[in-house]
Amino acid sequence: MNLTVWPWIAQGLRKMSMLKALAGICLLHVTAIVFLFIAVIDDAWWFTDSLYSDIWGRWVMEHNDEVWVYTDLPSSYRRDYLGAVQAFAVLACMFLVFSLFAFIYQIFMLGKGERFTLTGVLQLFACFCLMVCLSVYTDHFHQGEKDGWYGYSYVLAWLAWLLALLTGALYIVVRKNIE
Repeated sequence: MNLTVWPWIAQGLRKMSMLKALAGICLLHVTAIVFLFIAVIDDAWWFTDSLYSDIWGRWVMEHNDEVWVYTDLPSSYRRDYLGAVQAFAVLACMFLVFSLFAFIYQIFMLGKGERFTLTGVLQLFACFCLMVCLSVYTDHFHQGEKDGWYGYSYVLAWLAWLLALLTGALYIVVRKNIE
């Protein structure tokens, strides 16, 4: 068998494994975006038997009609903390989407040593914004409420944070391996 063929096959396999790795990272990135959008849009951050709320409003059950009625968040919530939670949640969504567009741009437009730096940095910014949002929400809201529990949107936001951290680090590692 001709031995000059083997390096070509090995190089092709390395390219295929890198393509699979990039596809996997991209899938994790899109999953983080979906989780975060569901968490920010859906109204399932905090539950009790008679109410549920998110970072935008509160729904209370009227006992007479058993109908859920939208109300504003209580005045006991400090408006500056609430504004920070909302702003950082929106910023995290924006940074995640921008980093996906940067990833697609960098795949097709930049050379080998220049790829994924911007994507990783934007992803880590999204991770930071989401961490601030969730930390402020956890620390300043629902502290005295013993009869409630965190909902699935809150859990999805933490999973989105974890995926953003993981993919941001992976983008940086992939950049180092490609150089």
